[in-house]
Amino acid sequence: MKISTREIDDATILAPKGKISIGVGDVQLREAIDEAVNRGVRNLLLDLNGVTRMDSSGMGELIAGHKKLSKLGGNFKLVNMPPRLLNSLGASQIVSVLDVFANEAEALESLR
Repeated sequence: MKISTREIDDATILAPKGKISIGVGDVQLREAIDEAVNRGVRNLLLDLNGVTRMDSSGMGELIAGHKKLSKLGGNFKLVNMPPRLLNSLGASQIVSVLDVFANEAEALESLR
């Protein structure tokens, strides 16, 4: 899995491409989130458009990222979630805990 990073306004956007599952991408995602937090990022958007698969380990990393930023008074938002992934997260009720937006523009607007 590859994760690209870019900045828009006062937000950092991480865009993983590939699988986020145990042993494949979960550690990379955790490290990318930790690196951003350690650099002082407090508004983090995770663009999931390029994610092809996510298991419970990947879902756990989403929750961990949300908790980490919430404790610091920051924001952790999911954007561009593919329908199959949204269905999986909806079935597990994770979407009721996380901020999910259809696109970056909506997520960035929510930060204002």
